[in-house]
Amino acid sequence: MADPSATVPPALEAPGGLAARLLNLVETIGNKLPDPVTLFVIGALLVPVVSHLVYTTGWSVRMVQPAVVDGQTVLEETGDPITAVPMLTRESIYGMVKSLKDNFINFPPLGIVLVGMLGIGVAEKSGLIGGALKACMLVTPKALLTPAMVFVGVMSSAGLDAGYIVLPPVAALLYRSVGRSPLAGIAAVFAGVAAGFCANLAVTGLDPMLSELSQKGAQLVDSEYGVAPTCNWAFAAASTVFLTLIGWGVTAWFVEPRLNARSADHGGAAAPSGEEHTAQQMTPAEWRGLGWAGVTALLFGAVVAVLVARPGGLLHGPDEAYHGFPRWVAVIVPLIFFAFLLPALAYGIGAGTIKSDKDVAKMMTQAMAAMGPIIVLAFFAGQFIQWFQDSNLGTMFAITGGLAISQSGLPTWAVLVAFILLVAVINLFMGSMSAKYTLLAPVFIPMFMIGASISPELTQAAYRVGDSCTNIITPLNAYLIIILVFVQKYDKQAGMGTMIALMLPYSVVFLITWTALLLAWVSFGVPLGPEGPLEYVPPMAG
Repeated sequence: MADPSATVPPALEAPGGLAARLLNLVETIGNKLPDPVTLFVIGALLVPVVSHLVYTTGWSVRMVQPAVVDGQTVLEETGDPITAVPMLTRESIYGMVKSLKDNFINFPPLGIVLVGMLGIGVAEKSGLIGGALKACMLVTPKALLTPAMVFVGVMSSAGLDAGYIVLPPVAALLYRSVGRSPLAGIAAVFAGVAAGFCANLAVTGLDPMLSELSQKGAQLVDSEYGVAPTCNWAFAAASTVFLTLIGWGVTAWFVEPRLNARSADHGGAAAPSGEEHTAQQMTPAEWRGLGWAGVTALLFGAVVAVLVARPGGLLHGPDEAYHGFPRWVAVIVPLIFFAFLLPALAYGIGAGTIKSDKDVAKMMTQAMAAMGPIIVLAFFAGQFIQWFQDSNLGTMFAITGGLAISQSGLPTWAVLVAFILLVAVINLFMGSMSAKYTLLAPVFIPMFMIGASISPELTQAAYRVGDSCTNIITPLNAYLIIILVFVQKYDKQAGMGTMIALMLPYSVVFLITWTALLLAWVSFGVPLGPEGPLEYVPPMAG
């Protein structure tokens, strides 16, 4: 594929083009908002008020499930009414105050960031990351840097959330080292990690979890129905290649031309100086350090592979206490820690940048010192996300939207589009992929099986599209604030407006084109993967 930047539409290429002006407006308005910490404080304070007001209106919703009435299967409301939680009562306020510590400690990215950055910090301070990036520059054509970043980002979903922490700072350094905007590197890899989260060339730990939830929903209609973990494999693999190309085009046509109009102090591109060019040359000590690090990484990888593959091995088989994910996925954060730390130690010793244990301790301390802004944001973001979840507002919105789609009488393609859009919107209010699907699968899968003959596997594929595309613009993605901290390293004035303007092109284009890919897939009647039918055929009709 030719470099997309060679065929950029003039209106988009120009720094003052229509798309650039709209995104600049979004950024300007967004950055006039208070500091992200203050935004989360405001959000956390509004949730109890809104929830209490909704409760006083008496609005409630109920789950639905299939039932047989006069020989026909229909959907009936079931269970107790779900109402908003009145969060301004004495006990609710006490509970919120009591949970402050737990909400902070249990904030999803916090442990991953702090543990992962201990190893990554040593890798950076020892010179391993810098040396590895310089070596990468020697083998990676500049024109292929962006698709490589998007692709690696998409593939990182095999390690669940690890890509959010590991890849953005590395991508920023790599882009900066070749005279390109570091923010473009962050944007490209973040788009792959988050907006392409549900795609992958391989069957990952996400697939068994989703298929299990789909199967439970399907068995409300057909007690013998089974959903295979491989049911979306072909579509997910094709989506990986597709999103890599789309992400490449969005970066080249929308994102990077706009960033190139900025000064280097605000995240724009800057040609490496003569001193930086000299620094990019590999020294004998760096080559020696990389050699030692490479051998160490290979040995570590071999040990992990044996522990994963060998029956009875430490990492072999599923971890039932962790949603049935493979054991190696359940311990991915410690693995990342050692995967960076051990080669970093080898590099430092080989290159002479580590001379004693005191050097290692100092590097870890410096890495943790840089995490201060993330820790502050994590405290307030943790309160907002947990209180919103406890309010039941997200659940009520999801069920209401689902019933509206099921009763609309739309054709199959329109049902899929409506469902994808609904999931994309709900994703702005409910961050957890598994929590959303746990809620939506038993509602939508039976609805679509009965009302539109849509297979559970197709509903699951549509969910994956909708759930991924808005990950990069929702404040409820706990990792968004982590990415913002990485961005602020290169643009001190960056705020939420900067993040949304940076990532909005990916979100919109991915949502449109990925939905179109799914509709085209359905129109050609291609199975979504092994045991991945498009239509549901009731047993009596089979």
